Amino acid sequence: MSERSGDNSRPKHGLWAVVKSALAAFVGVQSSENRQRDFEHGNPLAFIIAGVIGTIVFIATVALVVGYVTSR
Repeated sequence: MSERSGDNSRPKHGLWAVVKSALAAFVGVQSSENRQRDFEHGNPLAFIIAGVIGTIVFIATVALVVGYVTSR
């Protein structure tokens, strides 16, 4: 009864680990060791959501900066 299946015993990524990995990959400085850890223990949906949110924040920031600069 105390046995776990293979998927349930894997350590899970916390929110901070997903954010750090997504930001590092977004900037292009993700280490091979961290990338391998993400593939082994990470939830793909969490990384997809973090990537989409990061992209939206980046585009919004660029749009705000361009709007500010061109209005002057």
